Amino acid sequence: MKPLNTIRLNHTILLIFCAQNLFCLKAPENGTGEAALAAQSSDRGGICKSMVESNGYDCEEHWVITKDGYVLNVLRIPLGRFVGCRKARNRPPVLLQHGMLLDARSWMLLPPKRSLPFNLADNGYDVWLVNSRGTEYSEGHTSLSHYDPAYWNWSWDELVAYDLPATFQYVYNQTGQKLHFIGHSQGTLMVMAAMSRDQLLNLLRSAALLCPIAYLGHTTSLLSRFITDNFIAEALHSLGLYKFDLNDLITMRTLKIICRIPSVDCSNMFTPYTGQNCCIKRSKTEIFLDHQPQPTAMKNVIHMCQMVRRGTLTMYDYNDCDENIKHYGQPTPPAYNMTCIPNDLPIFLSYGGADALSDVNDVKLLLDCLKHHDPGKIVVQYIESYAHADYLMAEKAKEDVYDPLSAFLNKLP
Repeated sequence: MKPLNTIRLNHTILLIFCAQNLFCLKAPENGTGEAALAAQSSDRGGICKSMVESNGYDCEEHWVITKDGYVLNVLRIPLGRFVGCRKARNRPPVLLQHGMLLDARSWMLLPPKRSLPFNLADNGYDVWLVNSRGTEYSEGHTSLSHYDPAYWNWSWDELVAYDLPATFQYVYNQTGQKLHFIGHSQGTLMVMAAMSRDQLLNLLRSAALLCPIAYLGHTTSLLSRFITDNFIAEALHSLGLYKFDLNDLITMRTLKIICRIPSVDCSNMFTPYTGQNCCIKRSKTEIFLDHQPQPTAMKNVIHMCQMVRRGTLTMYDYNDCDENIKHYGQPTPPAYNMTCIPNDLPIFLSYGGADALSDVNDVKLLLDCLKHHDPGKIVVQYIESYAHADYLMAEKAKEDVYDPLSAFLNKLP
């Protein structure tokens, strides 16, 4: 039986999240539009300075402009920290793509010796970390202000169609090499959707899928189910709330105060959303709350809710035949077919038995789509005790996940 404090905390967090969704989200106001300014992160110090250089690694900030005008902040860790790791010649590029409601900092919540990007840099890789559109360091646009409703008119379809290709091409242009891709959660959905449509394959060397999201019909996430079953995102969108933002300053401060109470186990605060994570220390929760969660588009949340309700994997459904025909040339949204992922692409796939978002039954549906994959080209790892956040914050994530992933990458030509 769970301790009473844990049960109360989980219910408190769920209520706080739901109340914030209903009352604290601000509708974007009309803005005058802003240019793509690299200086957008300078006032806040930037992730390079605060989380990479402070740990002794070189770091570069790059700016990638998508075809639809969004300005993405991309970090590069070109070298390892130690003398023997600082040869820059022909280091294979690796691109890390975070999940929904997170940003690139989510990969660096563990100490450097246990963090995936720093380990990759120390092992000879040229590491790139992207911040998706709408997050704190990727708020720029060539013509729109992020207060403009039009700025938030996108779902993960646009991340597949615009953000991923722009980032892939930029990294390829900078390095002259095909890249390895590592995604977590929504990041896996983005690359699988692209691969299923025969996109980016000419730039891709391998794909690592951590907590893969392709199907969501079996999700047991309390927060996801609450938002989905009660059509919360659709209701907010109809009221003119286009930005989904859990990161209200007062709420985050409240949670941090709660987490400092000795009798409260904040390592379980993610449970209503991610499932029961096995191996996250309380101190990591406080670090998480310093930077996350990040905003996303309300339309993106609606798209995810459609996946949960229907158990299918399609493009965004406008729930109007005329609108769907206008966007897709057909009355229903086109499907992403996971069986179209090339059978010879090297894939590392890892999922957890306690994950409420990337549920085991949904992952099995994905694996069934990949059943004809060349067995020599795919590694499937199952960790019974892991949930969604363990892949980023578990104390033994290095030994359990990152070391096997590095071994997979090192064996590739």
